[in-house]
Amino acid sequence: MHSDVTIYLVDDDSEMRTSLSWMLERAGYSVDTFETGTAALDGYAEDRPGCLVIDLSLPDMTGIELYERLREEGCRHPFLIITGHGDVPQAVDAMREGAIDFIEKPFESEGFLSSVALAVKRDGVDRALHAKTDGFRRRLERLSPRENEVLALVVDGKLTKQIAAD
Repeated sequence: MHSDVTIYLVDDDSEMRTSLSWMLERAGYSVDTFETGTAALDGYAEDRPGCLVIDLSLPDMTGIELYERLREEGCRHPFLIITGHGDVPQAVDAMREGAIDFIEKPFESEGFLSSVALAVKRDGVDRALHAKTDGFRRRLERLSPRENEVLALVVDGKLTKQIAAD
């Protein structure tokens, strides 16, 4: 099960939110639902693994605008766009912003859940990479000034003898 994974679902259609929430919970995910982009901005939590499923047409902003604002606030979650009235330019914009998928309503549950699983998997890979990078960064910050000098020479490709001579 995926109970440690949260899907952030943003859709102004209450029936769609209920239906998708039920489908995602049945697949084992935790789901946080939001009716508007503003509510999503207020309730979003970056620290939990998962992904965003965002309706393209929200009452207060577009789904793309919501994702741009979330990204400005540090969001790294992958996202999917769902829409009842999409067109090619909107799909292109979503993909340029990094959307995992652009899905038109109505859609098959299997394809939707497959896209969500792909986004969740990508989030797991990204989180592992960021954790590793953060670990390296923390260790580098603990180096003394002298150790930093030696490191710079190693990175420059100097041999041990050359470093000792320097």
